[in-house]
Amino acid sequence: MGNIVAIVGRPNVGKSTLFNRLVERREAIVDPTEGTTRDRHYGRAEWNGVQFSVIDTGGYVSGGEDVFEEEIRRQVTLALEEADAILFLVDAQGGMNPLDEAIADLLRRWDKPTLLVANKVDAGDGSAISAEFYALGLGEVHCISAQSGSGTGELLDELVGGFTKPTEEDLPDIPKIAIVGKPNVGKSSLVNALLGREQNIVTPIAGTTRDPIHTRYQVFGFDVMILDTAGIRKKQKVEEDIEFYSVMRSIRAIEESDVCILMIDAKDGIQHQDLRIFSLIERNGKGVVVLVNKWDTLEKSTHTARDYEEEVKERLAPFKDVPVIFTSVTEMQRIHKAMEAAMQVYQDRSRKIPTSKLNEVMLPEIEHRPPPVQKGKMVRIKYVTQLPTPVPSFAFYCNLPQYVREPYKRYLENKLRAHFGFSGVPIRIFLRKK
Repeated sequence: MGNIVAIVGRPNVGKSTLFNRLVERREAIVDPTEGTTRDRHYGRAEWNGVQFSVIDTGGYVSGGEDVFEEEIRRQVTLALEEADAILFLVDAQGGMNPLDEAIADLLRRWDKPTLLVANKVDAGDGSAISAEFYALGLGEVHCISAQSGSGTGELLDELVGGFTKPTEEDLPDIPKIAIVGKPNVGKSSLVNALLGREQNIVTPIAGTTRDPIHTRYQVFGFDVMILDTAGIRKKQKVEEDIEFYSVMRSIRAIEESDVCILMIDAKDGIQHQDLRIFSLIERNGKGVVVLVNKWDTLEKSTHTARDYEEEVKERLAPFKDVPVIFTSVTEMQRIHKAMEAAMQVYQDRSRKIPTSKLNEVMLPEIEHRPPPVQKGKMVRIKYVTQLPTPVPSFAFYCNLPQYVREPYKRYLENKLRAHFGFSGVPIRIFLRKK
């Protein structure tokens, strides 16, 4: 199980600055593709060898300065429900504020590991400034400057020291497929349709309410673990936070999966919130199949499916080599095809291509279209090999890696896809010094 850490606090206390400091260095390594960061409020961080996810709740509160206490309260409550630990940020320069007291009041009522963090404290003058925050009744006050980084090391030591070590659950070593998407697109119906009549063959593995429910699916020659984020604790009033809610809800399932089936509603098409979930899948290097549900409810002409698929892929660019399946879960249409597509993506994601084959295919493509000359310098790529990583990653060795730009990397990626078929699988391209 991954650990999820939420940063909460009233506006302008420095939540985004702290978020950037926690995730940025790692982000640069995880995500070599420019332009894929559609979402600045979720990231992966690592400290002392422990990896965890960070959510900046501030990024989801609309309304800026005069933001309503009610809305912040909702965000904090959601974060409390979904996260494993909370960093509660206050502004040491601005001093205590009634909103801080309201948030502290919420935090005290939950039994969630919470660290109270006084931000904007320069090294050395912490104790006097932060003293008043002890009145919030949340124990020790950790003084940091998110801007300069002072004090963050000690804070992180304390944070990861409190994590429960991920226990290796006795999950069989079979493909894990997560069913994700925004609320009401039919995730529960899909799971029920898959499992419905075969209920006796299925062995549910109980998770806690907060975790995705793992169900083993052994039917029609499939043997996979389905991670279902649907229908766990229906919320009443979540319309306002629907985006934050579905992202929080999806993270754990995405991180634990091999392949994600991203369900969208045929009538809505791909919306901002779907893109946000898609970007989580891509940044975690997971395989993806897009399932367009409720297809039976649309009026269709001869080209509808093809045009619709084109439109979906345009919205997903630059990573648009993704299988798109049209389904109606209630009519039981093409559900089996969705599972077949997910299995194909799973196999592609774990494919290893022999180095000799890679060079035999890719070097002529590079010769046919070499990297553009930069600053009068010729880039010569001599050799390519696949790296031993869970996500298909390829290293191209050349004399001047720093001169290879993003469009050319995309060219290399497209040629790899054309020759070796990685539909639905994110590919990482690295240029290295020969």
